[in-house]
Amino acid sequence: MQSYHRVHVQLGKKDRKQIAGMLNKGRESARVLRRASILRQLDQGQRAAQVADNVGVAPKTVRAIARRCEEEGLEQALYEKPRPRASSGYWTRARASGSSPWCAASPRKAGRAGAFGSSPRKR
Repeated sequence: MQSYHRVHVQLGKKDRKQIAGMLNKGRESARVLRRASILRQLDQGQRAAQVADNVGVAPKTVRAIARRCEEEGLEQALYEKPRPRASSGYWTRARASGSSPWCAASPRKAGRAGAFGSSPRKR
């Protein structure tokens, strides 16, 4: 079994006030509020495993949030980095036009037999 070093998160007065305000108002997303709760409990001296049980996440998640807070700061620990957008390549253009090389015309439209071998209706 691998042993982990104890996680130490010491928030400043300003950071504590910001987290308390976020948790009281509840206007942030659930993910952000969960991260704020994790950081608050770690600041109060609880262990990572104990915080993980309280919040309902894995201890590894608690340690990752604490590490991000120590290395990058409170804002980066609370909020996610923006994800890369889809490129404007072939699939984006095909999706926008509604066509795809695998979406051929239906058998009835193409004049071939239907799903059960019946011929198309004559008009």
